[in-house]
Amino acid sequence: MDLGLSGRKAIICASSRGLGKGCAVALAEAGCDIVINGRDEQTLAATARQLRDKAAVRVDVVAADVSTAEGQRALLAACPDPDILINNNGGPPFRDFRALDREAILEGVTQNMVTPIELIQGVIDGMCERRFGRIVNITSSSVYMPIPGLDLSSGARAGLTSFLAGVARSVANKNVTINTLLPGKMDTDRLTASFKNTSAQSGKSVEDVKAAALKQVPAARMGTPEEFGNTCAFLCSTFAGYITGQNILVDGGLYPSAF
Repeated sequence: MDLGLSGRKAIICASSRGLGKGCAVALAEAGCDIVINGRDEQTLAATARQLRDKAAVRVDVVAADVSTAEGQRALLAACPDPDILINNNGGPPFRDFRALDREAILEGVTQNMVTPIELIQGVIDGMCERRFGRIVNITSSSVYMPIPGLDLSSGARAGLTSFLAGVARSVANKNVTINTLLPGKMDTDRLTASFKNTSAQSGKSVEDVKAAALKQVPAARMGTPEEFGNTCAFLCSTFAGYITGQNILVDGGLYPSAF
């Protein structure tokens, strides 16, 4: 399916691995020139090689922490006028909320709320002027269904969701959309770390913890970065211009809601 994205330019944050990489692959295959980002230069370079092998598009790399002003400037210097922005960032580690001090809380809010807002501020006016823009924020299903130990991550991401609800509607008439993807139990390093954390606390094996977690998922499996990335690419497509301000679960039916 031609998504109408050939020749478009995309910035994908935190895209050297995991869900961000899944989005980068899907957008490159759709014909976008892309800027990928990560903090591990070797992993980032390997991902760039894979992407160039997969698609005949331009792939630029920015090794930086997107939560820093320097990292954001580097991203926007590499692609000053993006058509697409995929906001993604690592979240705070599992931790009992009692153990969080002010510094840790502010860092988590900066990573998962302030950073995407700053990047949107940097690109949205240009998108409006060109009358095309697609912004997708990757958050978590924990925004809807809290996960103990990820309270800081859930709270910061929920704040981002509420902040952008009005912003999305203020630019919809310029063919600029802002949507959020909420992954559930996806086959990523972060989920593996969650299984290990639960194993250490419960004394159960990692395999038993994983099996118990997947029993909760109606699809009876973990999601893949590939299918997540393809969902993201559709939201960026010319066909999704009438979808904005939405929070779309990608969780195999885990969140039990009719609406």
